[in-house]
Parts: sequence; C-alpha cells; structure tokens
Amino acid sequence: MVSKRAFVCSLGSIYLSLLFVFLLMDVYARPANSSVLKEKAADSKDENEILPPDHLNGVKMEMDGHLNKEFHQEVFLGKEMEEFDEDSEPRRNRRKLMVIFAKVDQNKDKKVSAKEMQRWIMEKTEEHFQEAVEENKMHFRAVDPDGDGHVSWDEYKIKFLASKGFNEKEVAEKIKNNEELKIDEETQEVLDNLKDRWYQADNPPADLLLNEEEFLSFLHPEHSRGMLKFMVKEIVRDLDQDGDKKLTLSEFISLPVGTVENQQAQDIDDDWVKDRKKEFEEVIDADHDGIVTMEELEEYMDPMNEYNALNEAKQMIAVADENQNHHLELEEILKYSEYFTGSKLMDYARNVHEEF
Repeated sequence: MVSKRAFVCSLGSIYLSLLFVFLLMDVYARPANSSVLKEKAADSKDENEILPPDHLNGVKMEMDGHLNKEFHQEVFLGKEMEEFDEDSEPRRNRRKLMVIFAKVDQNKDKKVSAKEMQRWIMEKTEEHFQEAVEENKMHFRAVDPDGDGHVSWDEYKIKFLASKGFNEKEVAEKIKNNEELKIDEETQEVLDNLKDRWYQADNPPADLLLNEEEFLSFLHPEHSRGMLKFMVKEIVRDLDQDGDKKLTLSEFISLPVGTVENQQAQDIDDDWVKDRKKEFEEVIDADHDGIVTMEELEEYMDPMNEYNALNEAKQMIAVADENQNHHLELEEILKYSEYFTGSKLMDYARNVHEEF
C-alpha cells in the first residue's frame, strides 16, 4: 500500500516533470510570434518603440509567415489575456471565464452561437486595433523629437541605429554629409527590409515623410489595405520556392532551416506541420484547388473580414461542442479552458485540486 507521503512526493514529481516538459516546449517549439529581432527588442525600450513588432495581435498569421498560435486566445480574451497565466489560481480563472461567457452570450440564453462569437471576435479585434493606435502615438513621438508631425527615413534610420548601439550624433553627422556608415551585414539587411516597408507606408502623394497615420501603417500593416498587400507579398516571397507567386501545400508546410535535436523536438515539428497543413487545406485555400494565391492569402489575413470571423467562430465552437448542438455552453468552455485561455497547467492544476 502506498503511503500518503509517497503519494504526495509522486504527485510533486509528476508536476515538476510536466513543468519541465512545458519549459522544453517553449525552447524547442516554433511559436508564431518569435524572432531574433523581437528578442533583441525586448532588451531595449527605445528599440521596442521604433521597431515594427513581429507579433500582430488579433491577426491569424505573422509577418514572417508563421501561424499566430495565440490567435484564439487573443480574439476570445482580448485585454484579459494577460490575466490568464500558468500561475493563476484555477478557481479565479474559472470565475473570469464565466464573466467573459456572460458577455459573449448577448441574448442571455446560456449558450453561445456562432453569430454571437463572431460579434465578440470582431469586438476583440477592434480592441487590439485601438490599443495599437494608442501605442503608436507614443512610438511616433519617440522618432519625431522635433514634433513637426512628420518623420523622414533618415530620421528614423538614425533612431534605429542608435537603438542598435551606434553613436546617434556620429550617425546623424555621417548621414547629413552623405558619408558611408559601417554597418554589419545583419543590421543592414534589417534596414533594407524596413526601408521597403517605409516606402510602402508612404501614402500618395509620396513625399518620403511619414505622418502619424502612415507611421501606424508602418508599425502595424494590418491597419492598412495597401500594407496588408505588401505584407502578403513578403510572406509569399519568403515561402514561394518556384517563383510563381503562389503557394503550394509543400511550400507552406516546409520546415524552417534548423536541426531537430531529439525525439521530443521532432514530435513538436510534426505537430507544427500538421497545424499548417490543416490551416492551408481547410481555411486559406478558399477554392480547395491546392494552390493559395496572393488574393486568398490577403483575405485570410484581413483581421476585419467578417466572413473569416464567422468561420473562426464556428471553428472555435467545434473544438468544445461536445453535445454537437452548434453552440457553446458554459460547462464546455470551462472543460476546454486551455484552448480558450492558453494556460498549459490550468486543467492539470484543477485536476490535482479535485483529487485532494
């Protein structure tokens, strides 16, 4: 017979093992919203203010072509997303979900329809947009120190290089005198890409100066139809292997260059491919001809596309709709809380609590 102490120790070992697995997943997985630029930006407030974010809130695909793994949580939780973390007390999280459910259930019939979920998704997406607009005001001031309401590419370039550790005065002087700047290859490549986006954000008539609204398009291309098209072109360019400006399934699911270090990482790679294959075949390829055109990808990425929001609502309902009535009851959302909140340990913690 197992003693109570042995049982508790065993339970603690299981918890630590699971925690270690999740930490490994964070290291080896290919999350949609990670990049070398983003990691560097986190270390510098100034750089974070002027670099376009790699992660686009409320958008299904990132600028680098990766699927946004947090999308479901973003469009369901909105601003409350940060409150649902792995260390949160399960009962408190359940209460929060109950409050959100009541808000989504507009007609108060104690179940959520696809239309109600669609309305909620659109509201949360708009909420992300408004946050970006407010943040942009602060970011624009950081690159427009003279406050004239316009920023030139050279002004932005000076601030960007300063955030990378270059001497701001020296850089400004060299640019003013058209002198050569000694910039490493990686930084120069980033600058070239940013310059392309800068020109795309410069609305006609082009004056090579960005006002606050144009700077918003530069930082958040999902806010501008023209920039959305440009972002799609960049993604297709990166993934298109045969140069036909279209994407096949094999091109879309091709793994990034890298080495799988162990079986666990291989399993994560397999899941990554599986997710992309499903998204390609069931959602992005609208006419199911095995080819994704730029137009199809643009429609898929448009965060304010109501048809896409309705499809997303139906998919979210299907995940947890155990009684198959095409609606979500509160019990179903609570049971599948991990899908809606993204908290990896939430269900496990609840089960341990119930055991005791």
